[in-house]
Amino acid sequence: MKDKSSRRKPARPQVATDGVDEGPLRDPALYFNRELSQLDFNFRVLAQAQDAGVPLLERLRYLCISCTNLDEFFEIRAATVRHAQDFSLPVAPDGLSPATVLKRIHDRAAELVVAQYRCWNDDLRPALNAAGVRVLARDSWNAKQTRWLRKYFRDEIMPVLSPLGLDPAHPFPQILNKSLNIVVVLKGKDAFGRAGHLAIVRAPRSLPRIIQLPQKVSGGDDDFVFLSSVLSAFVDELFPGMDVKGAYQFRVTRNSELIVDEEEVENLALALRDELIGRGYLRAMRLEIAGNCPKPIVRTLLQNFELPDNAVYRIDGPVNLSRVVQVYDLVQRPELKYPAFQPRNVRNTEAIFERIQDGDILLHHPFDAFTPVLELIRQASEDPNVLAIKQTLYRTGRESQIVDHLVQAARNGKDVTVVVELRARFDEEANLGFADRLQQAGVQVVYGVVGYKTHAKMLLIVRREGRKLRRYVHLGTGNYHAGTARTYTDVGLITADPDIGSDVHQIFQQLSGMAPAIKLRRLLQSPFTLHAGVLHKIEREARHACEGKPARVIAKMNALNEPQVVRALYAASQAGVQIDLVVRGACTLRPGVPGVSETIRVRSIVGRFLEHSRVYWFQNDRAPEIYCASADWLERNLLRRVETCFPVVEPELAARVKVEALDNYLADNINAWELQSSGTYVRVEPGADAMPYSAQASLLAKLCGGSNL
Repeated sequence: MKDKSSRRKPARPQVATDGVDEGPLRDPALYFNRELSQLDFNFRVLAQAQDAGVPLLERLRYLCISCTNLDEFFEIRAATVRHAQDFSLPVAPDGLSPATVLKRIHDRAAELVVAQYRCWNDDLRPALNAAGVRVLARDSWNAKQTRWLRKYFRDEIMPVLSPLGLDPAHPFPQILNKSLNIVVVLKGKDAFGRAGHLAIVRAPRSLPRIIQLPQKVSGGDDDFVFLSSVLSAFVDELFPGMDVKGAYQFRVTRNSELIVDEEEVENLALALRDELIGRGYLRAMRLEIAGNCPKPIVRTLLQNFELPDNAVYRIDGPVNLSRVVQVYDLVQRPELKYPAFQPRNVRNTEAIFERIQDGDILLHHPFDAFTPVLELIRQASEDPNVLAIKQTLYRTGRESQIVDHLVQAARNGKDVTVVVELRARFDEEANLGFADRLQQAGVQVVYGVVGYKTHAKMLLIVRREGRKLRRYVHLGTGNYHAGTARTYTDVGLITADPDIGSDVHQIFQQLSGMAPAIKLRRLLQSPFTLHAGVLHKIEREARHACEGKPARVIAKMNALNEPQVVRALYAASQAGVQIDLVVRGACTLRPGVPGVSETIRVRSIVGRFLEHSRVYWFQNDRAPEIYCASADWLERNLLRRVETCFPVVEPELAARVKVEALDNYLADNINAWELQSSGTYVRVEPGADAMPYSAQASLLAKLCGGSNL
């Protein structure tokens, strides 16, 4: 792959701020490192797997989430730090050099890996076994199971394997990112008289990583074996006449960040397709290997992958532990999972446009069903009065009803424009696929703006009503993905507000055409006004506090690292503003520092659902404002992406957002973790006189099963 890191990037829009005396607030001691903070989030996820109060199969799922999160961390975040080291990029506000960060990443990740496998080996696996869900270790197979697995190996696995003996004619093979592999130590000579030494067995991705044993073989309905165990047990059959002295599983994690210089390509889709072909073989970042693998073999692998010694992680179990998540889907034991729930439905969606005319619709997923959004698009596709549909798609899933409805709308003669973000990380291939399908149906597909990911979540429908055209809009904090709408918390607003409709229309014109900077009436937009708007509103709270007026900021988001926003929050705290932040993942702000951030509290909620909504509330004296957004307070979201931030103006709905999405989470004393000034997170416990309270459980009890009025 060619190195593209030095290519010219598009100029960024300039934003103005009210400004504060930031000198003392630039002290690196006031900032946590973003990567290390993100890594620590996975300890909070793992804590769910360690919690005996969580249903057993859900604990297994949390363990696997922590493993897949760690994979992605090395693929993206650690790779970014390595890139910064290679090209001597500027040091972050925390002042740590990339080399120092990489060293700390290794140390902290090693702690996490040990904790993950301890949780699996000492806690979850025995507990699952006791519950009748057995993931059988190789040394526990009985004779009948061994015979069946040997036959399975010969019939289903061996025919698709291509073992490679290493010699001058057979150099080390290309190893695909995160694929399962076995390095085999051999002794003896093969049919050509070649002396055996090392061989590599790669497991094709077509093979299931978890094998379910038949009930007649195992005696139980829920007995499983890792593919890695089967490969290790019968690998000798791949090398007849030779003596297998050892077989050690390994896995390499590679950089997965695609770099496409959009200014130098004529067709972004074609360029991205080319990049995807080589993504699985980019620079290696981490080597996971069986804990008992001899040091000389480890050195050989490290040399082949051009990795330093601190990139190796010895594993006490299967290197692809995250694959055990398949057991969660295969086992039909409701008592071992969270109770099922029925999201609340909006009434009268049979005539969705008339329903919106009666007032805005607020949706708080997953407690409110995603159905109204699907119905809005479906009815728009069929309604003869609808003239045009415009929508952004960032992640939507491979099988999407929304794409089906948009295709049907185009076939029904509607003018349909879809802004597809091809660079949605790890969804690039799926997005290319449905972009092709939309284009074939006559939909106008655009790929956003050069240099900026389109991360905004917007839907605009133009409908003729009598002699006038009316705009209907959906705006959200999450993706147009019906699956994640049942597992992520997000807020959506459906409205026919003329000002919001006009703003969204202008943004679509800007994305699909070559429109100049625009003046919006209600919305804030990255990369133009959102950053400055957030700074202005924080600084306004500081002024109000200095004037003795009510002043407070409550904000909920996935991550926080933008330096100017952090400094504005510090300055507001110094002015006496009470600031409560609910930040799920990485947070570079250090709370509780005397004289700097004494009035700032930061908490993280990790529960049944992934907290994904972004909500900002500003007290603004006695005229509070509440906004929902697609953007976190990250540098990339505020300055290098197309994002939208929209107000909730109907008083009843605004009050509902504040209570449900903010106050509710500040009261949580079960799934909440508070960030200390030391950088550690401490789990919140109910006080002696307090009742246990879960924000998510409260919303499930309050909202699900009912109907909006």
